[in-house]
Amino acid sequence: MDYNKPKIKVPRFNEASGFYTTKKRSKIMSKIRAKNSKPELLFRKALWKKGVRYRINTKKLPGKPDVSIQKYKLAIFVDGEFWHGYNWNERKKKLNTNRDFWIPKIERNMQRDLEVNSALHDLGYTVFRFWEHEIKKELEKCINDVLVYIDWNQ
Repeated sequence: MDYNKPKIKVPRFNEASGFYTTKKRSKIMSKIRAKNSKPELLFRKALWKKGVRYRINTKKLPGKPDVSIQKYKLAIFVDGEFWHGYNWNERKKKLNTNRDFWIPKIERNMQRDLEVNSALHDLGYTVFRFWEHEIKKELEKCINDVLVYIDWNQ
């Protein structure tokens, strides 16, 4: 399952490229975590409580999954709605600030997610992707999906 579409080019986010940011916006953006976000921690704690042991951010796997379970060849990602393009066709229309940067940026993230899924699939992994809002509102369902997969593959 090879994914080989041309990569989306994302312009540099700097004043020379015509993108301006305020100190307030810069401070807000600096608080965004790449790993150990609240939804990730919630998910991991619930999984651990159910007796499932895992690795986090495994560097040997494409995309460094948030949670990976080698024994079952399972890779799990907890994706943020904004960064990974949840409901993208509607959200894209509402994006008003720095559209020339954010649209290619988010579309490239979505493209990278497909590339990572494909690479993991080629390695024999099953990929679960949960949205942050699913973890926050339906944590038990998400955990149950993983447990059903594990039970089915024992």
